This record gives sequence, C-alpha cells and structure tokens, in this order.
Amino acid sequence: MRAMVRTVLGDIPPEELGVCDAHDHLFVSSPTLPGQELDDARAALAELDAFAALGGRAVVQWTPWGLRRRVHDLPGLSRQSGVHIVSATGMHQAKHYGPGELERVHDGLADLFIRELTNAPVKAGMIKVAGGYHRLDDHARHVMAAAAEAHHATDAPVGVHLEVGTAALDVLDLLCGTHGVAPHRVILGHAHRFPDTRTHRQAAEAGVFLAFDGPSRTHHGTDWRLLDSLEALADSGYAHQVLLGADTITPTARSSAEGPGMPFLLSGLRPRIERDLGPELASAILRENPARAFAARWRQP
Repeated sequence: MRAMVRTVLGDIPPEELGVCDAHDHLFVSSPTLPGQELDDARAALAELDAFAALGGRAVVQWTPWGLRRRVHDLPGLSRQSGVHIVSATGMHQAKHYGPGELERVHDGLADLFIRELTNAPVKAGMIKVAGGYHRLDDHARHVMAAAAEAHHATDAPVGVHLEVGTAALDVLDLLCGTHGVAPHRVILGHAHRFPDTRTHRQAAEAGVFLAFDGPSRTHHGTDWRLLDSLEALADSGYAHQVLLGADTITPTARSSAEGPGMPFLLSGLRPRIERDLGPELASAILRENPARAFAARWRQP
C-alpha cells in the first residue's frame, strides 16, 4: 500500500504536496483567547492566497476537535486558493474547552479520532494532542492513549503541541515507549520555544520529526536561536527530520493585519535559511520533510 497525504479534497501522493507550512491555523477558537478567534473565511482565503503567491502549495491546520475548525469550509478554501489543506482531529489541553465538553466524549476518544480520520465527509489527515508545561497531566495521558489507538488503527501521524517546547522526552516515553507509536510517525511541535539543542538531538535520535513553528511571533524570545537550532540538527545528521510552520492563532498575527502570518515562512525565513544554511536544507525543511511526515499508509478499521 502506497503512502499518501490525506487532504481535505482527498488523498494525494506525497510528491504533490509541494512547499508546505507544516503547522498553522485557518480557523481556531479557545476560551483562553477571548475575542481573538480566527473565524473569518475571507481572511483565511486572503492568507492562503498570499502564501500561494510566494510558492506555497500546502498548509497543515493543527486545530483539533472542539475548537471551531470549520472543517466544512476547508475544501472550498483549498479549491479557491489552489493550496492543499490537511486538517486535524485530536484534542488540545483541557483549558481550551468549555464546561462539559470533555466529559461528553471522554470514553470514546479513540473512536472519535478514527471516525474523523476515515469516515467523516471531510477527513482529517493527522491527530493533534498536547502536553503541559514540563509535565503530562491525566488529561494529556488519556488523550495520547486514545491518539495512539487511533494511530495504530489508521497509521495517521500524531502531532504534539509541546507547551513552551517542554516535556518532549516525556511525550516520547509515553507515545512511543508505552503505547508503541513508531517515532517517525510523531511530530513534536514548538521545538524552538525550548531551545535546548541537546534535547532536540535526543528527540531526533529517537526518530521523530521536530517542528519549529510560530517563529514569527514577536513574543517568542527564542526566535533569534532558530537558525542555530536548525544548523545544530543538520550538523548532527538530522536535517531530514525538521519541519517549519507559522502557527498563526490570532487575527492580528495574519499578514493582512499586523503580523507576518503564513507568507513570512517564504518571504522572511526561507531566504535566511537558503543564505545561511543552504538551499538544499531549505528545500528539505519546506518540501521533502513534510511530504514524508504527513504521508501515511492509510488503513480503514
């Protein structure tokens, strides 16, 4: 069975994915960000168009279940922009949900994830889970166990929100050690927020992908170390396991407002990576690596 990337318009061969923003959001809403919802379809299309104008061909939306993903709007946005979109199932930290929401699905999480990956009208192409700040609480452990079960049933990749980049090795112990998820099916997000190159190297040695996402946000004090972190991984032989994403989560972060948004990956970061680290590494991070990270040998339970 050939590995395919599952987009909102159907499965495609990995080589068709193209230049990819490996972690972003077109729609998202959380009680932790009142008044900062991404809920404007026209603004989402404008962001996709600006990304596509610079050569962007794919965006992976990591917004999981329950955070107003507007999944049914994604196929139309993909068609209009010409950009492949990969959607996510999964679940974020408990604080991102209202009263009663988690209890309603607590005992059926794995089935929920599997259904959204295989039988939904607009299928998800990955599972998103989340750790906490330097720890994994009971909620995170429960969600990751369900994600592992859904992965084993479908082969879907598992993307992990690392809170401020922490608890990476704890996540690997749980997902890969306890629950048997193959490391190359795991993507650790927000690696740059905890710029410990030794931890990055240990995670890469295990075989996971490391996503450096949200590097354009002004409040990320570790952004100046981004290229150093990429160089350290490349020098250690792990250039093929690095991804890059904009992780736009508020309206003001979009390029059409005050922020750099999706286009910054290609207008700002790509030229720096090509100049300082080489065009081959830039191509690997933006094209070849995402094609492998999000491809799966999809199974139908």
